[in-house]
Amino acid sequence: MKILVVEDHAQLASFIRRALVEQSYSVSIAGSCAEAADLLAGEKFDMVILDIGLPDGSGLGLLRAWREVGFNEPVLILSARDAVDDRVTGLDVGADVYLAKPFQVNELLANVRALLRRQSIARKTILKHRGLTLDLVAHSATLNDVALELTAREFALLEIFLHHAGRILTRTFISEKIWQSHQDVDTNLLDVYMSRLRARIETREDKYFRTVRGVGYQLI
Repeated sequence: MKILVVEDHAQLASFIRRALVEQSYSVSIAGSCAEAADLLAGEKFDMVILDIGLPDGSGLGLLRAWREVGFNEPVLILSARDAVDDRVTGLDVGADVYLAKPFQVNELLANVRALLRRQSIARKTILKHRGLTLDLVAHSATLNDVALELTAREFALLEIFLHHAGRILTRTFISEKIWQSHQDVDTNLLDVYMSRLRARIETREDKYFRTVRGVGYQLI
């Protein structure tokens, strides 16, 4: 798990890094809004620990900008501002947890574990690939934020591919996942459903599936 710590106090940032590394997390440090923005643009982080008072701007402004462009990973605010209004503002802007300074390291680590655990559960129920999003709980599908109208069988078929994005799946493997009984397996029927699914998702310029002749299909 990769965590970005945005904290301009070098000694505190080093203390937080050490505590997290001891728990086997990978940690990057940013001491300003500019450094944080650059790091987040170039790498994928599973979580951010964010100070509000930074030398070149407000951590709240940074968080607001991240949320507006779709950064949905958990953010834990660390701040010396501990008034109720400050906490409410931080949470309203998009923080998942607001922890006041000074703090106990055990409390910080417990919050980190809880947020990453919650995020891990959410990721298992929401599958994403190249603009495709499948919500397994809501049983909904979107392509570039536009709802897709899928039959139950098409939804199940797309779920299989999203679970195995990039892998070549044999016709038998897919069919046995879609049709629970081996007696119902019909790879010719699979071609019909694949054709329908492609018609709902693909355009002439934008292809999502590759047919591997004699083998099966691949979500690309």
